[in-house]
Amino acid sequence: MVAASPVGRRLEIEGGFEEVNDWLYEHQMTDGLPVIPPTEEKVAALLKGTKRDPAEEIGLIPPRWGVATVEAVAANGVMAGCRPEYLPVLLTAVEAMLAPEFNLYGIQATTHPLGPGILVNGPVAARLDINGKNNCFGQGWRANATIGRALRLVLLNIGGGLPGKGDKSTAGWPGKFTMCFAENEEALPAGWDPLHVERGFRRDQSTVTIIGAGGYHNSADLWSTTAEGVLRTIAYGMAAKSSHLGEGGDPLCALCPEHAAIIAGGGFSKAQVKEFLYQYARAPLSIFSQEIQESFRAEGSGRAVDEESRLKIADRAEDITVVVAGGPGPHSAFIPSWGRTVKSVTRLIGD
Repeated sequence: MVAASPVGRRLEIEGGFEEVNDWLYEHQMTDGLPVIPPTEEKVAALLKGTKRDPAEEIGLIPPRWGVATVEAVAANGVMAGCRPEYLPVLLTAVEAMLAPEFNLYGIQATTHPLGPGILVNGPVAARLDINGKNNCFGQGWRANATIGRALRLVLLNIGGGLPGKGDKSTAGWPGKFTMCFAENEEALPAGWDPLHVERGFRRDQSTVTIIGAGGYHNSADLWSTTAEGVLRTIAYGMAAKSSHLGEGGDPLCALCPEHAAIIAGGGFSKAQVKEFLYQYARAPLSIFSQEIQESFRAEGSGRAVDEESRLKIADRAEDITVVVAGGPGPHSAFIPSWGRTVKSVTRLIGD
């Protein structure tokens, strides 16, 4: 079998599906799950999803600094099970994570359980059936699963993010297999803009936002009936569950439609939600070890530590990303970031 290699060169591998998968696994070119062999024919078929030149170089993927060409990205897309129409989303995600402010080298090499998450906004989400409703962070949706998985294979095969080698994550988390979801724009309360509109794009445009995702934490509140009640539950959960409290960054709060409706019904705008979370998602510095207290106090007040000696979830209210995602049920989500060195990046999806 002749394959268009996921690292940018041609391979000749003898045998059928099982033999090719065994060879790729032995050479550390898979995520541990079976992959679709990236034959030249399959890669050519996937490339029909874009107008871009297969030889075009998108950039260098750390820490190996391999060259991500359009064709090499497509080969990883084949392995993950992507359809041709998914390729522009995948290519945009690769471009977004190469932005300097995203700090991909740090994300790849850190001991933190961090990985890129893909958030899709705009008409393309419905057109490609990217799930932003029930179980949008879970299994069962081809677009979500394969686009996110393809990005991980790019990081592994082109970037050299091999566990224990280029990828130094102490324990990792399941979201490093795949993380791709859409904002549930249909469930946005009146007056609330979707994320891409917040960031300067038109509502009829489609974007990818790449986030540094350091885990997933459920914020369940089945009892509160007021905006402040729901937001207090979410804020305190964010403070309790953030492994980088006091270190800045741009954590993501994904409000479920039920919570979003209660909060908006209480008169809160998205900006006011961010301000509330910024003010209340804090923890007393005194509950931490002496060493941690000394480290944060050395940074001075106003940044990591407020005037009441509490650690903050972010440096500014506007650094908190708020979206609406999920289906029915009182379960919102908190996805912590890594700190000030990682900023989410939004890019327009091209052809």
